[in-house]
Amino acid sequence: MNHDRLQFWMLYLARFAEGFGFITLITLLPYYINVLDPSDTTILGVTIGAGLIVGLYTTGFTLAQTAAVVPLAWAGDRFDKRTVLLGILGLGAITYALFPQVDSSASFIAIRALQGIAVTGGGLMTLSLVGQLADVGTRANAIGKANAANFAASILGSISAGTLYELFGFGPIFLVIVALITVAWVGTFAFLDADETRIEGFPFADLALNRRILTLSTFRFQYAFAVTLVRTWIPIFAGVAAAQGGLAYGGFAVALTVVAEKATNMVCQPFTGRLSDGYGRALFVFFGGAAYGVVALFVPFAPGIGAAIGFPSQLTLSVPSAVAGITFPGWIPVVSEAAVPGRVDLVGDVSPAFLPLLVLSGLLGVADSFREPASMALFADEGTEEGGVASSFGIRELVWRPGSVIAPLLGGWLMYEVSMGAVFYVGGAFALTGAATFLLVLVYGHGTDALTEW
Repeated sequence: MNHDRLQFWMLYLARFAEGFGFITLITLLPYYINVLDPSDTTILGVTIGAGLIVGLYTTGFTLAQTAAVVPLAWAGDRFDKRTVLLGILGLGAITYALFPQVDSSASFIAIRALQGIAVTGGGLMTLSLVGQLADVGTRANAIGKANAANFAASILGSISAGTLYELFGFGPIFLVIVALITVAWVGTFAFLDADETRIEGFPFADLALNRRILTLSTFRFQYAFAVTLVRTWIPIFAGVAAAQGGLAYGGFAVALTVVAEKATNMVCQPFTGRLSDGYGRALFVFFGGAAYGVVALFVPFAPGIGAAIGFPSQLTLSVPSAVAGITFPGWIPVVSEAAVPGRVDLVGDVSPAFLPLLVLSGLLGVADSFREPASMALFADEGTEEGGVASSFGIRELVWRPGSVIAPLLGGWLMYEVSMGAVFYVGGAFALTGAATFLLVLVYGHGTDALTEW
C-alpha cells in the first residue's frame, strides 16, 4: 500500500470512529432517559419541564455543533488540519470516556455538548483533508469512500450498541468507542502528513460570496428540509400506531427500513462519486436531488403498492432461540407459525406495505448517493481553489442547519394536523423545488454548459 493510499485509509478510519460514536449515543438515548428519569426542575424561580430537559439531551448537542463550525473551520484553514484533527480525536476519546460517569441530566447535557464539538470537528477535518489530498479528477470518489465509512459505522454501531448494552451495560460500549478513536488517533499521528497550507484572514467572508457556493446553497438550503423530513419520518411511519397514521411494525422491522437507506447509500457512493468525477458534479447534484424528491412522494403509497402486488403480511427472519435472548433496542422477537421450530422470528406480522417501504427506503439511499459526493466535491473544489477548504465545508454545514432544526417541528405539525402522508409530500416537494431552483440559477448565472462542466 503506497503512502497516499494509507493517508486516505487513516482518514476513513477516523470518519468511521466519529460516526460510530455518534450513532451509538443516538441508539442509547432511550436508555439514558430511563436511567436519568428527568423531572421538572426549578432554576432561579423558573420551572423547566421534564420534556424540555429531554429535548436538551439533543438540542445541547446540536447547539454545540452549530457554535463549533466557524471556529473549527477557521482553525483548520489557519493552522495544520492534521494537528486540529488529532486534537478533536483526543477530545472525542475523553468525551466518550466521561459518559459512563454521567449521574444527572445536567452532566449528560454537558458531555453531549462536548460530543457535538468532537463530531463536528471530526467531520469537518476528515472531509477537508480528503478533499485536499484528492486530485480534482478523483475527489468525489474519495469523498464517497469517506461517506461510505461513515454509513458503515452507522449500521454497525446502531446494531452493536443495543446488544452490548443488554449484555454489559454502558461501560464496555464506551470502552469500545474510546479504543476505536485511540486507534484512529495513533494511525493519524503515524501516517498522515502534516498539512502545510496556511490561510491568513477569515476565508468565510470570501467564500460566502463565491458564486458557485451561492448557487449550490440555493439547492442545499431546501434539500436539508427534504432529507430531514423524509429520513426522520421513515422509521416513524413504520413504527407508530395505525391510529397516528403509521404501520405499527416491531422494532426490528423499523430498523430494517433505516438500514436499507444507509446500506444502499454506503454501497453506491464510491461508484457514483467516481461517475460524477467524470460526467459533471452539478449534473449529479441535480439528478440525485430530483430523484430523491420523486421517491419520497411514493412513500405514502407503500400500503397500496403492497396490496396491489399481493405482498405477504408475514415474513420470517429467524435466529436460533438460544440467541434470541440477546435483543436489540425495541426488538420484540415473535414466535410465528411460519418460523422454523426452535427458532425465533425477528420480524413477525407486518402489512403488505413492508417490502415496498423497504425498497423505497433503499431507493432513497441510491438517489442520495448520486447527490452527496458530488455536492461535497464541489464545495471541496471551491475551497481548494480559494484556499479555504475547511471554511468551505463549514459554510456547507451552516447552510444545512436551518432545515435540520426547523424540519422536525414542521414534520410533527404536519403529522398531527394534516396527515402522515403530508410529511413525505412536503419533503419530496422541498427536494424537487431545490433541484429546480438549482437548475434555473445554474443555467441563468453560469450558462447551459455548467450542468456538465462543473
